[in-house]
Amino acid sequence: MNTFEKVYKVVLKIPRGKVLTYGNVGIVVGVSPRVVGYAMHANKNGKIVPCHRVVFRDGSLTEGYAFGGKDVQRKLLVNEGISFIGDKVDLESHLLRGRIRRSKFSKNPL
Repeated sequence: MNTFEKVYKVVLKIPRGKVLTYGNVGIVVGVSPRVVGYAMHANKNGKIVPCHRVVFRDGSLTEGYAFGGKDVQRKLLVNEGISFIGDKVDLESHLLRGRIRRSKFSKNPL
């Protein structure tokens, strides 16, 4: 399994109504948040791998969202029940906590 596939495996575990940050996903996989961003941008099928559920650490959305930009990402999140404070995801309410463990493929065990 290559690094991007590992990232996608983690992102597939994010349920509707929740988000993770690029850093959160990176910790689970054992890569930098930037690598997670590259994987999200390279994602060929947003209907299967919900890359719209990955946001910046402050809850902001990416201008470079691979399937239509920031406005499309926001619409997808709102349709899943995600609330915003201004232009940022309300991470207090929607950040996925305590459900995704560091994978066996991670470089750094918890």
